[in-house]
Amino acid sequence: MRSKLFVPASRPELFEKALASAADALSFDLEDSVAPARKPDAREALRALLVSPAMREHGKVLIVRVNALDTPWFADDIAAVVQPGLDYVNLPKPESADDVRAAAAAIERAERANGVSRPVKLLLNVESPRALREAATLAAAHARVAGLQLGLGDLFEPLGIARRDPAAVQQAMFSLRLAAGEAGVFAYDSAFANIKDTEGFRAEAELARALGFLGKSCIHPSQIALANDVFRPSDEEIAHALRVVEAARNAERDGVGAYVVDGKMIDAPFVERARALVQSAERLGLVACATSSEVRQ
Repeated sequence: MRSKLFVPASRPELFEKALASAADALSFDLEDSVAPARKPDAREALRALLVSPAMREHGKVLIVRVNALDTPWFADDIAAVVQPGLDYVNLPKPESADDVRAAAAAIERAERANGVSRPVKLLLNVESPRALREAATLAAAHARVAGLQLGLGDLFEPLGIARRDPAAVQQAMFSLRLAAGEAGVFAYDSAFANIKDTEGFRAEAELARALGFLGKSCIHPSQIALANDVFRPSDEEIAHALRVVEAARNAERDGVGAYVVDGKMIDAPFVERARALVQSAERLGLVACATSSEVRQ
């Protein structure tokens, strides 16, 4: 999920274009991009899309950002969009473990009502100082939680923190990444509002990748290629990871605990990272010679 494209649910004319885009994931939005008066129509348009035959062969990760738990729209959003094929509900503004558990319970009820057999996961937005402080607790509140997503605009603007300040951005990213690591879920990067500033988008995406984030949100199709490029494992990284995986197999066979690959000392944490990188490369079709079963050995 290198790239995730936001698609306003109030703009059904964009749905087909989004499905045909190069984004790994689509995040259909019922929250900030939809005016209150248009939320019922947007919700119904999105429900119709999710149950349509067109959604059966798209090959993308499907996400819906619903309205927050304490809004009058949350319950209807969940009832409408938790459909077969939906991968994640993106929950904005959770502040406590109870919020997460309440959202998970609503999803479970909708799954039963709509005949959904594959559990829909939760992607939690971290958008307030409290949520950032409690991020690991939020992520561990329910087994449905698969990831944490940073919302820098909502986090910074009320506090008067400059959105483009590199030190502030890095500190927020680092805190979120450690919280995600503690809970065993992935971390996902924030949106970047200046569509024309491609250098700024790339720099922020590169920082996120260096900190172990899974990918970056895109608010415009022009940002998709940038995100896909930054979060694509390089040929050198893939080649090194394959050598580490091969060396790990040999070391396990020979009873060796630590060893050297490409001049670097390798032990268990490096092997785990190498295996994850090779699996990512396989999903992207970048590796033809290794199989997932070999990588996990």
